[in-house]
Amino acid sequence: MRIMKWLSSIGLDKIVIFTIIFNLTACGTTTASELPKATAQGTPADGKKGYHDLVVGFAQIGAESEWRTANTISIKEEAEKLGVELRFSDAQQKQENQIKAIRSFIAQQVDVIGVSPVVETGWKSVFQEAKEADIPVILVDRRAFVPEELYTTYVGSDFLEEGRNAARVMVGLLGGRGKIVELVGTVGSAPATDRYTGFREILEDYPKIKVIASASGDFTQAKGKEVMEDFLRIYGDDIDALYAHNDDMALGAIRAIEEYGLKPGEDIKIVSVDAAHGAFEAMIAGKLNATVECNPLLGPQFFDLALKVVNGEPVPKRIKSEETIFFPHNAAEILPTRKY
Repeated sequence: MRIMKWLSSIGLDKIVIFTIIFNLTACGTTTASELPKATAQGTPADGKKGYHDLVVGFAQIGAESEWRTANTISIKEEAEKLGVELRFSDAQQKQENQIKAIRSFIAQQVDVIGVSPVVETGWKSVFQEAKEADIPVILVDRRAFVPEELYTTYVGSDFLEEGRNAARVMVGLLGGRGKIVELVGTVGSAPATDRYTGFREILEDYPKIKVIASASGDFTQAKGKEVMEDFLRIYGDDIDALYAHNDDMALGAIRAIEEYGLKPGEDIKIVSVDAAHGAFEAMIAGKLNATVECNPLLGPQFFDLALKVVNGEPVPKRIKSEETIFFPHNAAEILPTRKY
């Protein structure tokens, strides 16, 4: 405005003024083709945040299994690839450590908090604190029993369906009759609860198949072996099959079965969940009859969601992983292609 008044004061007419203003403006204009494009790190061209702008806190359960290790690697490698600043906490299977980590992330004012809850209950207070701090919470792999407004989205497996799939396979292996022992995951965790429930949903239609014993192996090889030793001591040759909530417990149980003098996969049919490398190796060796996939490689989905929620984009409340079932007949062919 000041420029226009000055130009008028020295006698230039409006047409000349317009021409001068247009040229001055054009000199600093960038054409559409010259606008910044999205970078390899994901920087958008519209002024929204890119991946390299994000500070993300992630409260991991720990490293209780081969699956969890692969999950952690996926999170860390994807953060590095995208240029995200990741603040990572290993809770060593303790809920109090996860809660402490989340409160630390809130104090640090991170952009997004990711958490794999070790158990389903006990999260309402700390999630409320995150909400009051305007920090979105994304549940990864495991649910938390809280009101839906306290978390943004949940990405992970359908644990109920994993349990159902394990039961369907088991029915076929047993020919509709038999006695099963069950190695349950961490008590109170979403996968343990749902895999237990889904398995029994299918078995309701097969009254000649009975689960004669069920106990927690806490998702670890060592505890899986210990509990299977107890099952064998009590039930011995009456056991027709084992259902393990994850591969690690199944691998521990396989050692116990061999030490007892039976052949895993033959004398005792075994179905587990995860589809990690160890399970494929056991299938190739004829010691495991099937593994139901539970995909741990959630890093790309997690950070995609984190960027969207920070930029105010809508995301589904529930996102399921795509998974399948694997058997011994092609395990050797598939194993080299597995990333975990």
